[in-house]
Amino acid sequence: MAHLHITSWVIAFVLVGLVTTFTRSGNEKAAKISHMILRLDYLLVLYSGGSLFAAYANYNALVIIKLLVGLWVITAMEMVCIKYKKKKPAGGWWTQLLIAGVIALILGFGFLELGLLPA
Repeated sequence: MAHLHITSWVIAFVLVGLVTTFTRSGNEKAAKISHMILRLDYLLVLYSGGSLFAAYANYNALVIIKLLVGLWVITAMEMVCIKYKKKKPAGGWWTQLLIAGVIALILGFGFLELGLLPA
């Protein structure tokens, strides 16, 4: 399940880049289609992340923090796309996306048992 989760959030980051690029270039139809695909990908991220969350036998504080940070990443992605669509500044949401993404990567790969690094 970890491979599905990693693949789905990598696709989500690529789709955020596509949505913002299409919106900046004025291609609203492509931006809208990409944004809808991104929203479907959120469901895949949530499903695979929920399965990983359920796989932990002991729900310690790090697992719960990782869950909350993952939701923060999804929220920041969506808000970046919405701000671009409404042609409003998105700098604060980009910063939050960067910070939350780094925290999620550190927690997921570095500290939790199902990550790539041994615990």
